[in-house]
Amino acid sequence: MTRRARHYSALSQPTLVMSELVCKTLDHDATDMLIDKWLEHRNDAYWEWFQGVRERKHASSTLRRQVIAWNKGEFVPENIFCRTVDTGRLIPLDRTWTTHVYHHRSMQDRKLSMMPVVFTMLPELMLLRGMHDHGCDDVYIIVTDMKRQEMDDVTEYFKLVCRYAYGGRTCKPSIESQIQYDHMRLSHTLLKQRRTPCFPQIDLVFRAILYEKRPPFIILFSHQTTSYSQILFTHPLFVPAKDIFFDFPSGCPNPCCNDDCEMIRFPRRGIDGAAILSIKRGGRYGRKVKVKEMCNWIDCDVCFNEETQRYAESSEGSQTSADSADTSITGGLVCSKCRLVKYCSPEHQRKDWEEHRRVCAKPAAS
Repeated sequence: MTRRARHYSALSQPTLVMSELVCKTLDHDATDMLIDKWLEHRNDAYWEWFQGVRERKHASSTLRRQVIAWNKGEFVPENIFCRTVDTGRLIPLDRTWTTHVYHHRSMQDRKLSMMPVVFTMLPELMLLRGMHDHGCDDVYIIVTDMKRQEMDDVTEYFKLVCRYAYGGRTCKPSIESQIQYDHMRLSHTLLKQRRTPCFPQIDLVFRAILYEKRPPFIILFSHQTTSYSQILFTHPLFVPAKDIFFDFPSGCPNPCCNDDCEMIRFPRRGIDGAAILSIKRGGRYGRKVKVKEMCNWIDCDVCFNEETQRYAESSEGSQTSADSADTSITGGLVCSKCRLVKYCSPEHQRKDWEEHRRVCAKPAAS
C-alpha cells in the first residue's frame, strides 16, 4: 500500500480530505430546475446555433463520428440527440447530472448561491454531459476570481504537472524545479492580487479531483463581474469536434466580440483550441480510454468489434427493421433510415424505438 503525503506540496499527490474549500452539491432535481429556467428564458444565440444544427442535417457517414441531431419536435432536450464519445450511442440531452462546486468559504459567508455558476454554463454542460455515456454523472467546478491571463497561466501549469507528475510520479530534477518555480510564481501572483481561493488550494483540489474522481473534464470558473471559465479535458477523445462546434456561441453578451473574447472556453476549433491534460493511464492511474461501439439500447452491454466493417442492414427504418431482420448480425444491425445507430438484435431495436423515433430521419444527400 502506497504511503500518502501528510502535508501538501506541489510534487506529492494531494487528497480531497486535505481541502479547505467548501463543496456545494447541486443534485439532479436542481439541474432539472435550471434547465427549465434556461428554456423559459431562451438565449437567442444558442437557439440560433441549435437551429443551424437542425438545418445542417446529418450525413449518412456519421455512424462513428460525433454528431448532434435535432430532426423532429420542438426545442427541448429530449428531442436533441448527441453521439457519445465513449460508447458511440445516440442519446438525448435530457439526462441530468450532479454538479460539485468547490469555492472559498467567503462566498458561503456572503450567502452567494452556486446556482448562477451552473446556469451560466448550462448549454455547454448539457452538451458535454450528452457526449458521455459513462463517467459524466458528476461534474466538477472550481470557482475562483482569477482574471483571464491568470487563468491561462494556471492552465499551462496544470498541463505541465499532469504530463510529468500526475499521481505523485517521480520526474526529472529539471522538471521538478520548473513545477516548483511555477507553483511559487502563481501562488505569489494570486496572493498579491488577493485572489480567493489561494493557488495552493486550487492546485490541491484540482489534482485531487483528477486522481480520485477521474472525470472527463474539470471546469475552472472565474466569478468576476464578467464571468469567465476554462474547460480542461483529460483526454483528446473527450473534446467536442471542430466540424460540429465551429460556430458555437462564445457566451459573450457583447455583439462586437471576436473569437478571442470567449466567456466560456468551449473548444470551437476542436483539439487545436482545447485545453487537454496529458494524463498517464493504466494500472493505479485508472483505466485506459478506449473507443467503443455499443448497441444503442441503453441497458445493453454488447460492444461491437471495432475492426468489423460489414454491417447487417435492416429493410426500412428502425421499427420495421426490428420486426423483419433475420440476417447475421456479427457487425450489428444499422438503422437503414437514419444510419445513425446500431443494435445487437431486433429485440433491442424494438425496445429503443420509443426513444429513437424522436430522432430517426433520413440523412442529407451526399
